[in-house]
Amino acid sequence: MGRRAFLNGLAGAGLALAAAALPGAVTGASAKPNLANLSPEQLATVQAVNRYFNSITTIEGKFLQTAPDGGETTGYFVIDRPGKMRFRYYPPAKLDITVDGRTVAVDDKAMQSQTLYLLSETPLRFLLDKNINLLEEAVVQSVSADSDFIVIRLQDPGTFVTSHLTLYFDARTTELKQWTVTDDQGFDTTVAIYETKVGNPTNPEWFEINYSKYK
Repeated sequence: MGRRAFLNGLAGAGLALAAAALPGAVTGASAKPNLANLSPEQLATVQAVNRYFNSITTIEGKFLQTAPDGGETTGYFVIDRPGKMRFRYYPPAKLDITVDGRTVAVDDKAMQSQTLYLLSETPLRFLLDKNINLLEEAVVQSVSADSDFIVIRLQDPGTFVTSHLTLYFDARTTELKQWTVTDDQGFDTTVAIYETKVGNPTNPEWFEINYSKYK
């Protein structure tokens, strides 16, 4: 699995979330968040989202991924911050993503490939970090809100390809509801999460990687 396919997979799964798919990237960029472009109200909105992310240790639920061609896949995800994540796609998809705190393992049975990545080199590091601060780690391009959603558009100055991440949060609770990754060709991959549960204990075995498969 190439890096672009992997990034799109994270965008679809998450994550990540996936993600992180989390934020996309600006290749070779040294851009920093330009806070001067955000109003006090927008800054307060992003800070509220930071508090939401940092209040969560575990979250699990179902996801619906919509590809640029309209194709849909579904699955189940579990996140245990800091550092651990599992995304399982339901059949007929054959993709499994496991993060054990250090490594991201991508098992793509359809392509008969197993690939390892350092967590620190993927966008998932934003989602799984101990302390999440979008104002420090990403370029916040825009912030908007209406009665239904808070919408934050981001870039990440540090990963693989030029892309954007748009996060959608419930305007009342600031809960993450969906995200869209727009790649450098303008194609969107959208993930909606639902039936989420926060704070439940997780099984450590869910995040174990069988490294012998990846030799």
